[in-house]
Amino acid sequence: MWKGAQSSSFLKAQSLRKNETKEEKILWDKLRNNQLRGYKFRRQHPISLYIADFYCHQLKLIIEIDGEYHNLAEQKEKDQERTQILESNGLELIRFTNQKIHENLDEVISEINTKIDEIIHLEF
Repeated sequence: MWKGAQSSSFLKAQSLRKNETKEEKILWDKLRNNQLRGYKFRRQHPISLYIADFYCHQLKLIIEIDGEYHNLAEQKEKDQERTQILESNGLELIRFTNQKIHENLDEVISEINTKIDEIIHLEF
């Protein structure tokens, strides 16, 4: 879903892919090459005005990994607004903290699988 993505977003996404965080690398190692139930995920994918950490077009699912700055009140408001905009365009979004990626990756994968099940159930 590149619809509405600005050309500058593609350059920024490319830069983000080259400078991924430890947590993004950890999760990407589980998502890449269709490892998660055969679904193709893209990393640092431009969508409209935003860049999703991970995106599966087939499921219309965005996965975001939030660092500490997402706990700041101002950033929480921005994240809420972003989530509302993306969801109003038919996308599903799930968020994980850096801490959760480090402390319980199995639970993260389980939650992603649960979200996939919910999406599949809604399609039928």
